[in-house]
Amino acid sequence: MKSMVRDESRVRIMIVEDEEDILVLYKDYLKRKGYSVIVSSTIADEIIDDFRKYTPDITIIDYKLPGKKNGLEAAKEILFSFPSARIIVITAFPNVKLEIKQDMFFADKNVDLLIKPVKLIQLAEAIVNT
Repeated sequence: MKSMVRDESRVRIMIVEDEEDILVLYKDYLKRKGYSVIVSSTIADEIIDDFRKYTPDITIIDYKLPGKKNGLEAAKEILFSFPSARIIVITAFPNVKLEIKQDMFFADKNVDLLIKPVKLIQLAEAIVNT
């Protein structure tokens, strides 16, 4: 049986994060890992437009963002149009885990949740496993 090796240099990751320091940290780390990184608008209401434009393989979305929607609502909007999208939601609010679990919409979706503070190794593992 052939081993499947992922070519990370071809994986496009879109990051949606409004805290500049965290955004730069994630972006630099993932670029060093060989990923192609795209920085999206930090306004949750505009994420779907960036998703359509860039068609990333994985989208990392902070839960608390400026605009009328939170990151989870933006993730839902992406998944409604692109059901096979891979999304990692990052939040400082542990109750978001329950919110995802109780919403049947997410039952068969590729959504992972990381609770802040997030170690970079956790982010790397989530990318591989999402």
